[in-house]
Amino acid sequence: MTELHPDLRDNVRLLGELLGDSIRQHPGQACYDRIEQIRAAAKADRRQESGSGQRLEELLSQLGDDEILPVTRAFSQFLNLANIAEQYHSIRRKRGHHADLMVESLGDMFHRLLDQNVSPEELHRRVTELSVEFVLTAHPTEVTRRTLILKYDEISECLADLDHEDLLPTERDEIIARLRQLVTEAWHTDEIRYHRPTAVDEAKWGFAVIENSLWQALPRFLRSLDQSLRETTGEGLPLDAAPIRIASWMGGDRDGNPNVTHEVTREVFWLGRWMAADLFLRDIRKLRAELSMWEATDALKTEAGHAREPYRAILGRLRDRLIRTRDWAEACVNGDEADASDILFENQDLIQPLQLCYDSLVACGLGSIADGLLLDTLRRAHSFGLPLLKLDIRQEASRHAEVIRDIVDWLGLGDYEQWSEEERQAFLVEELRGRRPLIPRHWTPSDDVREVLDTCAIVAQQTPEALGSYVISMASQPSDVLSVILLLRESGMANPMRVVPLFETLDDLRMAPNTMRALYSVDWYREYCEGRQEVMIGYSDSAKDAGQMMAAWAQYQAQEQLAEVAREFDVHLTLFHGRGGTVGRGGGPANRAILSQPPGTVNGSFRITEQGEMIRFKFGLPRLAEQSLTLYATAVLEATLSPPPAPEPQWREMMDWLTERSLKGYRDVVREHPDFVTYFREATPEQALGKLALGSRPAKRKPTGGVESLRAIPWIFAWTQMRLMLPSWLGSDVALNAAAEEGHEPLLRDMMARWPFFKTYMDMLEMVMAKSDLRIANYYEKTLVEEPLQPLGQELRERLRQCIDRVKALKNEDELLASEPVFAHSLRIRNPYTDPLHYLQAELLRRDREGEGRGAVPERVERALKVTMAGIAAGMRNTG
Repeated sequence: MTELHPDLRDNVRLLGELLGDSIRQHPGQACYDRIEQIRAAAKADRRQESGSGQRLEELLSQLGDDEILPVTRAFSQFLNLANIAEQYHSIRRKRGHHADLMVESLGDMFHRLLDQNVSPEELHRRVTELSVEFVLTAHPTEVTRRTLILKYDEISECLADLDHEDLLPTERDEIIARLRQLVTEAWHTDEIRYHRPTAVDEAKWGFAVIENSLWQALPRFLRSLDQSLRETTGEGLPLDAAPIRIASWMGGDRDGNPNVTHEVTREVFWLGRWMAADLFLRDIRKLRAELSMWEATDALKTEAGHAREPYRAILGRLRDRLIRTRDWAEACVNGDEADASDILFENQDLIQPLQLCYDSLVACGLGSIADGLLLDTLRRAHSFGLPLLKLDIRQEASRHAEVIRDIVDWLGLGDYEQWSEEERQAFLVEELRGRRPLIPRHWTPSDDVREVLDTCAIVAQQTPEALGSYVISMASQPSDVLSVILLLRESGMANPMRVVPLFETLDDLRMAPNTMRALYSVDWYREYCEGRQEVMIGYSDSAKDAGQMMAAWAQYQAQEQLAEVAREFDVHLTLFHGRGGTVGRGGGPANRAILSQPPGTVNGSFRITEQGEMIRFKFGLPRLAEQSLTLYATAVLEATLSPPPAPEPQWREMMDWLTERSLKGYRDVVREHPDFVTYFREATPEQALGKLALGSRPAKRKPTGGVESLRAIPWIFAWTQMRLMLPSWLGSDVALNAAAEEGHEPLLRDMMARWPFFKTYMDMLEMVMAKSDLRIANYYEKTLVEEPLQPLGQELRERLRQCIDRVKALKNEDELLASEPVFAHSLRIRNPYTDPLHYLQAELLRRDREGEGRGAVPERVERALKVTMAGIAAGMRNTG
């Protein structure tokens, strides 16, 4: 059995001991002893020692009302501390240390591509044109409070300080003392939010990710990319290259979220400019202190008014304009009178003086100075710019159609809803080609229509650098795209914005190629998009609609066909992957996912959502963020220059055969079984998830309705909490069993060996099953589900058990994750801490439901229940 790396084990032990010391101090030794008894019983239970399960249940049932909360918090806090230690371990720089999960360096990957007959010229061109965009979303999956995240980040810094080999004993003692303080502070900090964050709060959290991590990480990554490219091809990265960009949905995603209004979007634009001005101001002040030299080109001297220290003169003016810009943005946010004179608004206003200083230093033989902080600031100006983040707008197609319908009706032109798609397209294109305004001057629209138009007006006021994509959910026809372009133009939009249809459900994915072919066939639109198109693929809703196996295959086929249609019309296609954190929502190791995409679909550009706790896990620390940027960049380049093989015909036939059975197996339960919805609500904490103030979005798209109206995140979260993990495997069990019965396993093994898509799918399925637990799922059922419904639970657990057996047989493994021993051991050491939380959660859910039946839930019970949800999410390393 693979053990934890000794350095990681030491850090986990240290943090655990410090937490234990805090618990001994408060609530006291008796509570600490009880926690240790429970932990020992949970370990014994995992070893399946005789009577250990009963011992664990007995200890937990004996907890008094005053003990439940501290015990629950203790296990939750330990899991968070273990996560910190693991996260730091993946980026530690200790001499002689080799992380368990290494990221291939840029240089190694470049040399590997050259060995595969990629020419240096082609490699340089592809790196220069590379476009990877991360879209930070507001999806509510971050259960940890910002207050605690800041403490956890400093704990990571202390662990890094401890790795210095030249520490004096007193220095080591000081670091341990600070760690003790931080762990104690975390123990005495309430981990539960009591108020939902607003959409603006979420946007501020996104800005904080830039400030605390990506602001440092991105220039460091670009330095590494430039150096590796120079060493491999002889030519570096152009100064204006921005292969990595950061966008956001926070404050722009209004699909199903009534809390995101045009006022919110406008405020988020202003806040982004305030934050950018503040961050660039810090850079410029440092640069003024550094650039004290007098040698300069005539162009710079003239611009500086022949000042004695010309660089400082140029940067002094830039500093003053940044201060005015920050003051203007702050006044706008506060609703005060805002002075916009001489502010920085266009990106070029920031880049031009920085470029002038850079060119002058290089011309004067001071390139080593130019390539210091000045180069980093210049790269930030090209990558982040004055808006800081590119803001996406997302809205449902029907909202735009409603606006056009009302305008057409007011003008007396007919009933837009009754028009055919051809009639709608003809009307929209005619208006787009014309010059007269469409929106009537004296028309009074409804509130919903006014909100859409006001949002378009806010968007139209922004510079192109401030805007990402306008994403249309539930898009199904070219008119859905054309109507958005028309509304933006009517609102004063001067620069074309990317308008992106989102295909989510199984039917949407299947129809996507025809929809895009029809759109490209519109001559006016082809001119508008200038040969470039972005299409978003939805992972969450397709999996909830059709099951994970069918959704994965439908996504794969849709991407293939979308790329083929784009080539047919000579359009460069960028696929925008709406992936979540969990496997059930398209999650999993990013590099494997990218390298398993259909050949020809990556093509140098890749856009992907990042959300909730995954933002923290990937970008929460500067070194971690730099590692993540490297991982994505290398994967996108490799998928572009050395794509995987196209699937063989018999593999396609096999996938069709498998998914036909998986779809039926999934929907027979989720849609057709009369007891399923009731069982879901009784066996999982779904009904209690609303108690966690996760985000600004409602848990359901509609206040009433069943599973079909539930958002994908709580759907996944609920099943994860009780360890049945149903959304990620249901349906696959039927398909894999049928394949075994029909003798297809040799073909499946061949597919796993030679087809990255199928191997990645099976690896993800195995990982999910390793996180599942039949005994815990059974305990939830025994505690919470009425007896008539229990046969359904027994059936589901048996199907999961059979699926586990099938996966092990296909992989020729005796145990799950035999080929991932480090990850498997990480799960094992968490179990004694997550198990008590599961048992407590089931009991607390029972008490919570009884309390609601009486009209009053004890505050201590509700708070402890919330802590179990947060703790289990930490133990499982994901929520939704």
